[in-house]
Amino acid sequence: MENYFLLIGIDGGATKVSGWSIVVEDENTFSFGELHAEKLYNEIDGYIESFKSIDITEQLAQFKNNNIKLTEEEIQHGKTYIEAAAQVIEQIVAKSSVKKALIGIGMPGLKTSDLRGIAVMANGPRMIDFCRDLENRLAGSEIQFVSPIVGLGSDAFYCGMGEEYAREGRFRYVENSYYIGGGTGVADALKLDGSLVKLDDIKSWFAKTWEMKSGEDNSLEKYASAKGIQSIYSDLSGISLNDLNSNGIYLPQIREKAIQGNKAALETYNKMTYYIALLLYERISTLNAGWQNLFSFVNPNKPRLSSNHRYLGKVFDSIVIGQRLGDLFRSSKGDEIVWKPFFKYLSEMIEKSDVLNEEVKGYYCPDGKFSEDLLQISNLREAPAIGAGIDAYLAWRNR
Repeated sequence: MENYFLLIGIDGGATKVSGWSIVVEDENTFSFGELHAEKLYNEIDGYIESFKSIDITEQLAQFKNNNIKLTEEEIQHGKTYIEAAAQVIEQIVAKSSVKKALIGIGMPGLKTSDLRGIAVMANGPRMIDFCRDLENRLAGSEIQFVSPIVGLGSDAFYCGMGEEYAREGRFRYVENSYYIGGGTGVADALKLDGSLVKLDDIKSWFAKTWEMKSGEDNSLEKYASAKGIQSIYSDLSGISLNDLNSNGIYLPQIREKAIQGNKAALETYNKMTYYIALLLYERISTLNAGWQNLFSFVNPNKPRLSSNHRYLGKVFDSIVIGQRLGDLFRSSKGDEIVWKPFFKYLSEMIEKSDVLNEEVKGYYCPDGKFSEDLLQISNLREAPAIGAGIDAYLAWRNR
């Protein structure tokens, strides 16, 4: 089937578009192909370096009232996102002898009712006709669409789809698992009772990571995303993010500084390991015993979460860490900077829990320490891209 048309998965991130060809191995197994392309938005003419999104409250109000009014800057800036996506697709197709393509796309932001546009975007332009504009842009190319783009998916949900359907996915052979991926932002995905769960369907009892707030009054995204962890080091060291980026100081380099005894780097990873452990303890306790009010919310008006849900009493078969956060954990295995402190914090939280029973504590912490076998590092560095392609294929197959 993969020879009949080219299956392409597109991941639209905060700074760039990344695309891959996807191989259909069988009806439920997929893998990355050999064709890949990416494009930075700021490489496109018309990109507005100083672009600032309009107030999120105003965006939400316009969305709710079905009265979205794009600014001239949004329109111009949005065109660079669409052009970047078009160029990535063109580059992938140009490398193949097959010109018929089925395309799946994951993008951040709240989607329009038809899922073909972005109605609310915290850090970028709203693009309410994204799919239509992209299709129009590609209309004069050599690409033949197998079918129109069905819609834009959630990059977080696509991480889950990648883990579920990719040959090397960590969700494939488990019933209950939680995924957290950290890149520019943070992505949550969940599999319960053998099925992927859309977080918007369980928002009455389960909060997304970015929605929850630490004791330091920051979104938990700051401690779980690569960009956020870098910003913690920036705050503690007094070195601007621009200077860190210019000098190539990212998570691996900050870890090296911590190994060398740099105080700001050590404190950065102490904060990170504590709050990721607390986040995972929240996931474990919420699944098993319901929401325990461990965190407040970024939005103070967010409704109180319910402590009751249909999965009470269950435990996770695995917890998966992905993207650049996963890379950090993989490179830190067994070390004194990330690995051991993280396991120490999480073990203590579970052992001291007053909501988890002894059987559950023993499951997660045999011999009093959190089982390393339960922590899995994702094999899919670009899980959202393969998830997007898989979603497009399944929608086409089930049409």
